[in-house]
Amino acid sequence: MAIKRSTTKKKNTRKKQTTKSWKRKIGVWSLRIVGGFFVLTIFWVLSLTFINPPVTYLQLKRGFERKTAGKEWKLEKEWLSYDDMSDNLKRAAIAGEDAHFLTHNGFDTKAIKEAFEKNQEGKRLRGGSTISQQVAKNVFLWPNRSWLRKGLESYFTVLIEVFWSKKRILEVYLNVIEMGQGVYGAEAAAKYYFHKSARSLTKKEAALIIAILPSPQKWDARRPSAYVNRRANNIVRYMGYYSIPK
Repeated sequence: MAIKRSTTKKKNTRKKQTTKSWKRKIGVWSLRIVGGFFVLTIFWVLSLTFINPPVTYLQLKRGFERKTAGKEWKLEKEWLSYDDMSDNLKRAAIAGEDAHFLTHNGFDTKAIKEAFEKNQEGKRLRGGSTISQQVAKNVFLWPNRSWLRKGLESYFTVLIEVFWSKKRILEVYLNVIEMGQGVYGAEAAAKYYFHKSARSLTKKEAALIIAILPSPQKWDARRPSAYVNRRANNIVRYMGYYSIPK
């Protein structure tokens, strides 16, 4: 009986050791995966401080959607440096999209609260996304809504606010954002709608481009609806109140 108990005890000991070994391996690999994720994403964000994003997920997605619908592939974009852009466009973007861009750290808590309350009331609202959040979503992630994507959006928002300047964030935003059907960025939009460079946009032209951003697939800056025109006029009215990153 003593021998049997001893054998059983040894088996239990080996079983416990094996379990501990697997737990230890899982723990080590979990740490490696998490550590690798942080290293990779931080390197990715840092590299785009100097390198302009070549293409985004949304741009490719829209292109394939057009092909599926029997339309021609269309991806019009042309990078324009921040210093070459019209100041009218920069002010219009801040006035129309993110009034507290220069003062917040990536998240406009007041706008988020207001958006949540109105959504709870059943009113349709874009949400409280800042320019920084939109850059995080457009450059690093995918457009579909989910808690995972929202969590990653917040994570990348923090990273770009830490490692990028406000000037760089606004520059990337105005170069990658969807501004029409197959049209991305200010330079392509200015040429598409007004047959001119984004270097020389007037206040109203800049405001019209920004005014269509809530629904660039449906609205047109050349033929604005009454609502878009009112929105553009409001943007023009407030543009003078906002400073831009230097």
